[in-house]
Amino acid sequence: MMVPQGCVRFGLVIVGDEILSGKRQDKHLSMVIELLRARGLQLAWSHYIGDDRDALVALYRRTFASDDTVISCGGIGATPDDHTRQAVAAALAVPLQRHPKAASLITERCVEMAQKGIGSADMSTAENQQRLKMGDFPSGVAIIPNPFNRIPGFSIRNHWFLPGFPVMAWPMIEWLLDTHYAEYFNSQLCAERSLIVFEVAESLLAPLMEQVEQNFPGVRSFSLPSVGDGQDGKPARRHVELGVRGDASIVERAFDELRANVLALRAEVSRNVAR
Repeated sequence: MMVPQGCVRFGLVIVGDEILSGKRQDKHLSMVIELLRARGLQLAWSHYIGDDRDALVALYRRTFASDDTVISCGGIGATPDDHTRQAVAAALAVPLQRHPKAASLITERCVEMAQKGIGSADMSTAENQQRLKMGDFPSGVAIIPNPFNRIPGFSIRNHWFLPGFPVMAWPMIEWLLDTHYAEYFNSQLCAERSLIVFEVAESLLAPLMEQVEQNFPGVRSFSLPSVGDGQDGKPARRHVELGVRGDASIVERAFDELRANVLALRAEVSRNVAR
């Protein structure tokens, strides 16, 4: 599978009505951020979407038209509410085809379970024929190994389609990163520095943020205000976490300038925060 040259932008799609309805809480976003961070990479965007085939087709058409590397979790099963496989095929205008390796792995899983007294090893049964549909993938894909139960995911055009279950998806994400993106590890060295500014309106800080971005191209400023209720773990006073993030080689200089300009306002600040 070809990987785009240069800096890789990672996106995450999380599929499932159960997430949007609140029946289940998403755990993928924080884990994917951590898996990427551990390899010197970062997530550019994420998108939650329900089990709506038309909406999925539209979303995947947009992401396939970009150069982004997309990890998509959920909706690749074979029940009527699973639409990801069909949506990807429609977005790419290709047919669904039974992938021979996927069918072999699903068969192996059925035999393994039958040996434990669960189900049948006869793949002609209606139950196993339904399971085999999980190997019906858009034409032209490669499979992604699933160490949990062998039922594979699939990849095509820098998109990686995985089960929604964290116990399956997370080791599969580690595998795809370590196997296909190792050359990009630590190539997106991004540092972050910030400080807490007390009792200063964001409107006074905004010009300082604009100035540091102008003086240090490639650095982005940010502000995280608090009303001082103590709910964010920060001091229980009105304050703003103000900082910069970007290329590690210039963040320190950008932060020094930002801090000096904040102090010029005679603002009260806390100790610096580094990430």
